[in-house]
Amino acid sequence: MRRDPPPITPITFARSLRRNSTDAERRLWYHLRSRRLAGLRFRRQQPLGPYIIDFICFEKTLIVEIDGGQHLQAEADKTRDRWLHDHGFLVLRFWNNETLTQTQAILQQIATNAHSR
Repeated sequence: MRRDPPPITPITFARSLRRNSTDAERRLWYHLRSRRLAGLRFRRQQPLGPYIIDFICFEKTLIVEIDGGQHLQAEADKTRDRWLHDHGFLVLRFWNNETLTQTQAILQQIATNAHSR
């Protein structure tokens, strides 16, 4: 008897994204995890509504997205950002290469935006 594979839920998909993160996501997560950035608690690859968020700080309603080339002028990202904004979140977007080469500047921007909320 053949069994169908279990359905992919947002949680299982988020887990697979955590296991297969990009170099930029790994670098940023190193600095965000365990309250390393200004005592803020971030989660990574977190399901939220119909989306999976790269990094989120619920306490400050702050989202950080790390984008690769596939996100150039993506209409889906605009729709997603609008939905997140309508639900009270501030979305900060950074490019992969920017995250890898200007990590400290990005961390400063995240901390500044978090503390202004």
